Amino acid sequence: MSSFSITGNLVDIHSSEVYTASIQIDNGKILSIEKAASQDSLLPFILPGFTDSHIHIESSMLVPAEFARLAVVHGTVATVSDPHEIANVCGMEGVEFMIENGKTVPFKFNFGAPSCVPATTFETAGASLDATEVAALLEREEIRYLSEMMNFPGVLSGDEEVMKKIAAAHRLGKPVDGHAPGLRGEQARQYIAAGISTDHECFTKEEALDKLQLGMKVIIREGSAAKNFDALIELLHDWPDQMMFCSDDKHPDSLVLGHINQLCARAIAKGIPLFNILKAACVNPVLHYQLNVGLLKAGDPADFILVKNLSAFEVLKTYINGELVAENGQSFIESKKSAIVNQFSCTKKKAADFEIPADRFQNSIPVIEALDGQLITNKLFYEPLVNDGKIVSDTERDLLKIVVVNRYHDAPVASGFIKNFQLKKGALASSVAHDSHNIVAVGTDDESISRAVNLVIESRGAVSAVCPDENGNNWQEAVLPLPVAGLMSNADGYQVAADYTAIDIMSKEELGSILSSPFMTLSFMALLVIPHLKLSDKGLFDGDSFTLI
Repeated sequence: MSSFSITGNLVDIHSSEVYTASIQIDNGKILSIEKAASQDSLLPFILPGFTDSHIHIESSMLVPAEFARLAVVHGTVATVSDPHEIANVCGMEGVEFMIENGKTVPFKFNFGAPSCVPATTFETAGASLDATEVAALLEREEIRYLSEMMNFPGVLSGDEEVMKKIAAAHRLGKPVDGHAPGLRGEQARQYIAAGISTDHECFTKEEALDKLQLGMKVIIREGSAAKNFDALIELLHDWPDQMMFCSDDKHPDSLVLGHINQLCARAIAKGIPLFNILKAACVNPVLHYQLNVGLLKAGDPADFILVKNLSAFEVLKTYINGELVAENGQSFIESKKSAIVNQFSCTKKKAADFEIPADRFQNSIPVIEALDGQLITNKLFYEPLVNDGKIVSDTERDLLKIVVVNRYHDAPVASGFIKNFQLKKGALASSVAHDSHNIVAVGTDDESISRAVNLVIESRGAVSAVCPDENGNNWQEAVLPLPVAGLMSNADGYQVAADYTAIDIMSKEELGSILSSPFMTLSFMALLVIPHLKLSDKGLFDGDSFTLI
């Protein structure tokens, strides 16, 4: 590897200074940093690369190598990645796929051992990982931490399997990630006392402050569906050493536009001090997870970026281990087709499979209220619309049928109703349905739902949209195949982003959804570990009582 030097305005986070300096790089490491005799304010700024401190790569719909190809353009050099999604579909084989695919590119993926496979016993997943298997994963050098412990009731009750997984991480000196939306007071204290060190699920400033004061590190999440930046960012004024940035789940269209660099720009615009921001974006994840990522010190790996200014954070160049991987919006990571792993065994459905007899409910039906920009939902009750002895979607009141179809074997369809998608016709379907990734669909009528679901089944995983004409004779159909575990494409990342953008536009302009990210929101309507009302392949689930209803 060649030796070279770069001169620019070094943003020294350790000393909270900015000064012109020359960095000497040799064999992928920083050999020396020399402060210049004279300062030149016109030179670009040199920063450590950005780290996304909690992300499920699978939610980008891209395999790790393609994710890296897009992310480096925005100055991201590393991620702390939970392969929980693919593990719920393919088990250990899925985790292995993510690790090996990530190794094919110059990027620093840091994977965790999924702690909750399956996430709950109230849904059908494709695999399970017990405490022994999780402990074996944690022994591996590539596995840096125990991924988010979503089973917070299990932590609070001292569940034996849960506590064994946490103990295995502690024994190996690896941190344990948390997931405890809304947990406060004594229960939060008990959860943290179990040795769980982070949470990315805080959706109010008060909740985050409670957890910070108890010693937990709070990760500010801003993804494609869950957006907590505005609620939490002011806390970075006073807690710069205990906060980080993450996207958690980021769809390909938004990854093309930006990543952690966007959060830095927004934080500057909010008046947050520069060095507080860069601690959260660059330094804190590396220290907390003990990552092999450079922080612009002599002897560190040469992982750094050049930006145009310290307000918009427009990235000019990205270096990883001294290799130039992106420049001026162009990625130098090559696109390559990956292998395919999957598990998909259900057969196509008929419209009649989605019918709901009127006698299933009495005077009212429970309705999921989806909230734009949040994973949490509300539980509402409405009088149903009955037609020919069946409960049907009511577009006038925006009460649409939502279904979950078991992807792993043929089983009866689970169904319910949801508000706020505001579809006027047609249906959307997806095999990205956290956490077990069965098929979730929402639509205005059973024929549309059936067609959308069958497009997903035919592709053995996809997102799809269907829209009938006014007479219901001709159908507009769009599908984005996701052959890798029904979660990811193995195609060129930029093409996937373009195809996803097209189907997202169709869901809004043709079908009528007003959600900012309809498919991302849909994917979380089966996520049982987030209150209050969700739908699994086994039925409606109350996230407060943690029971099927």
